[in-house]
Amino acid sequence: MFPQILFQTHLVLGYVAWLLCFGAYIWPRLKAMDHFDAQRAIATLHSFRFFGLVFMLPGVVGPNLPASFAAPAAYWDFTTGVLAMLALLSVRIRPLFWLFVVAFNLVGFVDLLFNYYHAVQVDLPAKAGELGAVYAIPILIVPLLMITHVAAFYFLLRRRPNATQAFGGGVTA
Repeated sequence: MFPQILFQTHLVLGYVAWLLCFGAYIWPRLKAMDHFDAQRAIATLHSFRFFGLVFMLPGVVGPNLPASFAAPAAYWDFTTGVLAMLALLSVRIRPLFWLFVVAFNLVGFVDLLFNYYHAVQVDLPAKAGELGAVYAIPILIVPLLMITHVAAFYFLLRRRPNATQAFGGGVTA
């Protein structure tokens, strides 16, 4: 099987597996949470994105992994991880927390979109072996990150009904 087909098959199946898992186990839990707590859980996951710096670590990735792909992917991931950590550190200052939640989700989502674009530009599927030990990141981790960004945006854009709306109107005497 050609490396391109294998890589693309892995990527698609990574999304399928995570969507099945997310739909069955993660989404019901997140929806049951207060939006603040759901965003904290998503931020906790994304706080580990500092690991993306590994894309620039010689010996972990192949020497022919295009730098035009590796460096932006590494730095945008790192930035997303730091912003997610700042969100978690600012939980007691709600306006700051929400600012960092929006920031890490925007930066992280754009990062993943740009990574897909750059991967196509440098024909990364044909060079998938150059990913070396980080091959699992785009196949197993990126799909979950993208799915959780979409969930975070859903929570950010969806208004939570207040108590009076949730119970059918105001208090009667």
